[in-house]
Amino acid sequence: MTVTVTEVDHPIVNDALARMRSVETSNANFRAHLNRLGIILLAEATKDLPTRSQKITTPLTETQQQVLAEVPLVVPILRAGLGFVTSVHHVLDDADIGFVGVTRNETTFEPELYTDKLPADIGGRPVIIVDPMLATGGSMNHVIDLIANRQVTGAITVVCAIAAPEGIEAVRAHVNDRWNVRIVTGAIDSHLNEQAYIVPGLGDAGDRLFGEPRN
Repeated sequence: MTVTVTEVDHPIVNDALARMRSVETSNANFRAHLNRLGIILLAEATKDLPTRSQKITTPLTETQQQVLAEVPLVVPILRAGLGFVTSVHHVLDDADIGFVGVTRNETTFEPELYTDKLPADIGGRPVIIVDPMLATGGSMNHVIDLIANRQVTGAITVVCAIAAPEGIEAVRAHVNDRWNVRIVTGAIDSHLNEQAYIVPGLGDAGDRLFGEPRN
């Protein structure tokens, strides 16, 4: 049992991240570039999924083709994780999606759960957690615990646009050889600032995707 980290080095990943980081990028363009990025990250995250052979009839003949043995459960962490859903539908068009809502207490920086829409028993299905940013690791660890407590026996993969070293180490310390977790990210940034934001980062991903909430 271990935590492994893959930082995806790809020209489209780098270009999408550059545009997402820019303060001049609109909400609509931020969503579009996260979608570009998400497709490549998900392709990397799913490359080792188990497959099985299935008979396919083409316009010319019958043949055997490898297909997914089991479709993963994809878990966006609300609200920013919703930004990956379009990418998920492009790569895994029939994937089930289970939502978890976690907000960060801005005083303590601790995660607070406000909704849980996961299956009661996940079993052997692979699970992919999606969230644009892995910052402190608190929310991610909370979601990993929720998933692990649903009788999960398959692989757990985390997909994020950017990650802070502190967040990666927090996940590694929390998992502590209990499960196999793979982190797939577009970039490992420098550090967290005093407000627990990733630097250089891309700001508040939820606000960049959907606009600032209005009271």
